[in-house]
Amino acid sequence: MGSFPVACTQCGAAIPWESLTTPHLTTDCSACGKPMHIDVFPALFSPPAAGGAGEVLLEDDQSSCFYHPQKKAVIHCDGCGRFLCELCDIELNDRHLCPACLETGTRKGRLKNLQNYRVLYDEIALSVAILPMLLCWATLLTAPIAIYVAVRYWRAPSSIIPRTKIRFVAAIIVACVELFGWTLFLFGIFAF
Repeated sequence: MGSFPVACTQCGAAIPWESLTTPHLTTDCSACGKPMHIDVFPALFSPPAAGGAGEVLLEDDQSSCFYHPQKKAVIHCDGCGRFLCELCDIELNDRHLCPACLETGTRKGRLKNLQNYRVLYDEIALSVAILPMLLCWATLLTAPIAIYVAVRYWRAPSSIIPRTKIRFVAAIIVACVELFGWTLFLFGIFAF
């Protein structure tokens, strides 16, 4: 609840959320003693009603969704404070965000736990092992790199869609065969 503190207009002292017990509160500021009148939105005193995805706003004392003015608001955005209907509420890591805050957070990198992509190291290892076979001499350099990538990133998170380790295994096998072939070739050249 304490995302947006209520402050005294005279001294700026924060009013604790616990003191906001009625919709129309008249009290004195605990810091400066000035009288205050606070009108609190009635939804603060009732738990969020689980409205349907398309529930229409019927009463005048209810808040409407920022994005859908005809829909009943069920919660506010923890990023910007806009009221949201059930359709617009995006829950992410126990926070409720509106589509605009989610897009801004994704674009600016503020949402650290939201993964937009993953590096597919198994694809890299397999590509580094197989593609240079078109130019045979390149495999002398790329085979050890393919083994390194496969071993180094064996436990790294793979695709968001579950995958097996078969690409890593294939990259290691192909790279070992390439190195074995180079060993035989170089041994054959220098043995004579």
